[in-house]
Formats: sequence, C-alpha cells, structure tokens
Amino acid sequence: MALPALKAEIWINAQIRICDLNLISAILTRRGDSDAGAILLKLNRLDAGVEVFSQTRDRDGLRAWMRGTRESLVSDADAEAYIKKQMQYDPDIWVLEIEDPKNQYEFDGKII
Repeated sequence: MALPALKAEIWINAQIRICDLNLISAILTRRGDSDAGAILLKLNRLDAGVEVFSQTRDRDGLRAWMRGTRESLVSDADAEAYIKKQMQYDPDIWVLEIEDPKNQYEFDGKII
C-alpha cells in the first residue's frame, strides 16, 4: 500500500534534523519546488568517493531510492556532473548532500 507523499521540503527538513541528531553533516545544496520537487541525495564518503541517489517509488508505491551514479563510488566531479545533468531535466530538483564517511546514514526506503 502506498504511503501518502510528503512534501519535498518537509522531507528534506526532517532528514537534516535526523542527520543533526546523529552528528552527521547534511547540507541543502539546491532548493527545489517546496511541494513536489524531485530529490537527489548526494552521499559524500569524503576520501572514498561519492554516491548519488534519486528518490522514487517501488512497484507498491512505497518510497525507494535509485542509484544515479555507478555501483562503485565516483569522484565528486562525476557526481556534480550527474546532478547538473538532472537539473537540466528538472529545474525544481532538490539536492541534499550528506557527509557520511562512516556509512551511518539510513535510507527511508529500499534501494532499487
């Protein structure tokens, strides 16, 4: 059963607060449409590299995440190039960057 969709801005603010409570740095690097902008999550593993995920829905309508970059970590420049390309398709996109070198961030849906 699909969960009601949260407004993008509410979800972003909640994630920043969750990260703050867990001593994980989270920075909003691009503000999109407050109601329904797409969300990109940039997980910065610092020296190890970066991953970018796009929020989506699974077959059951539940929140899920799709990898935007390769299975392996990419450079920050490659991640930024991917984000820039996505912004060309959707000018209302949100980008939340989380510095997570210890891989502590927990997704609120499965990765598909």
